[in-house]
Amino acid sequence: MKLTRREGLGLLAAGGALLAAPVRALAEEAVPSLAALARAKGMRFGSAVSGGGGGSWRNPRYAALIERECAVLVAENEMKWQAIRPTATTFDFTAFDAMIDYAAQQGLAMRGHNLLWHRPKWMPRWLEAHDFGARPATAAAAMMTNHVETVCARYKGRILSYDVVNETVLPEDGTLAQTALSKAMGGTVALVDLAFHTARAAAPGAELVYNDYMSWEPGNAAHRKGVLQLLEGFRKRGTPVDALGIQSHLVAPVPGAAERRDWQRFIDEVVAMGYGLLITEFDVRDKDLPADVAGRDRVVADTAKAYCEMMFGYPQLKEVLAWGMVDAYSWLQGFEPRSDGIEARGCPYGSDYRPKLLREALAAAFAQAPART
Repeated sequence: MKLTRREGLGLLAAGGALLAAPVRALAEEAVPSLAALARAKGMRFGSAVSGGGGGSWRNPRYAALIERECAVLVAENEMKWQAIRPTATTFDFTAFDAMIDYAAQQGLAMRGHNLLWHRPKWMPRWLEAHDFGARPATAAAAMMTNHVETVCARYKGRILSYDVVNETVLPEDGTLAQTALSKAMGGTVALVDLAFHTARAAAPGAELVYNDYMSWEPGNAAHRKGVLQLLEGFRKRGTPVDALGIQSHLVAPVPGAAERRDWQRFIDEVVAMGYGLLITEFDVRDKDLPADVAGRDRVVADTAKAYCEMMFGYPQLKEVLAWGMVDAYSWLQGFEPRSDGIEARGCPYGSDYRPKLLREALAAAFAQAPART
C-alpha cells in the first residue's frame, strides 16, 4: 500500500475530526480523497457512472469529481443485457467500451455489473418472448454460456470483479425469480449455477459475486433468509461464488436495535460460510424524512455512520462503491422520488458539487476502520 506525500499529510490532518468538520468545498491538497482513506486501510472506494447525462464521465465536472474521489468505477447500466444485447444473436459494446477505456486512461479499476440481472422486467423484451425451440434447456444454456464467455473474453484482464448474478431472490417471500431463460433451463438454480461456472472458466482470476439488495430495515427477513439459502446452496453444490455484494440502498433513519442485531447475525452467517463482502451500490434514501435540508442531511449522515461502522468492522469487506456521487444524477430522483417533489439527498455530494455530511461520514468511517491485511 503506497500513499503519495500529499495523501499521507492529508490523512494525518483528517483523523477522527472528519465527521465534525463543517461542510466545505474540498481542496484536494488539504483533504484526503475517499479513495486515499480507503486505500490506507486496504480497501477501495468507487462509484457507479453512467454513459450519458450529467452523472457521466463525459461531464467534465463529474469526471473531475470521480477522478479525485474514486479508485474503481462500475457502469450503472451499460453492461446489462438491455444495453449490450439488442438481439438474440448480436452484441453492442459501444457504450461500455468507451467507459472502460476512460477508466483505464485515468488509472481506475472497473467492476463488471452484471452478467445476469435475473428479473423479467430487466431483461430485453426479445428475450422474454424468445422461442427456445424443441430443446429449450440446451438452447437456453447455450445462450447463457455464450453471453458470459463473450463478455468475459472481451474484457479479459481488465475486469477483475463481476456481479455474475444480480437480484434473483424475491424480497416478498425469499423464493427465486423466474425468467424465460430459467424456465427454458428447467429452473433458476440450474441457470445461476451455469452462469457462475461459465464465469469461472472464462475469467479464472476474477472475483465472482452474487449481488442483491436485502437490507437492515424492518420487513427484510424473508429476503435475507432467501439469500442465505441461495448462498448455502452454492456451497453445497460447489458453485464458484466468492463474495456477496450488498447493494446498501439504505433507508433513513437508523433502524431499531433489534433490526441492527438481525442484520449483524445475517452478515455473520454469510462470512461464516467463507464469503467475502462488497458494498456495491451505496446511497441513503431520505424519502420519509422532513424537508428541512440541514436536519435531513444530518439524519442521512447518521444513518450512513451507523451502517458503515458496523460493516467496516468486517475484514471481509474490502470494496465500497456509491451508486452515484452527486444528488442531481441519482437514480433516486426518478425511481423513488419524494412525495413533496423536492430533491432526494442520498449521495455524498449535493447538486452544487459541494461535499455533504454524508461524504464526511464515509470519510470518518474509512479513517476509523481497522486495516485489512
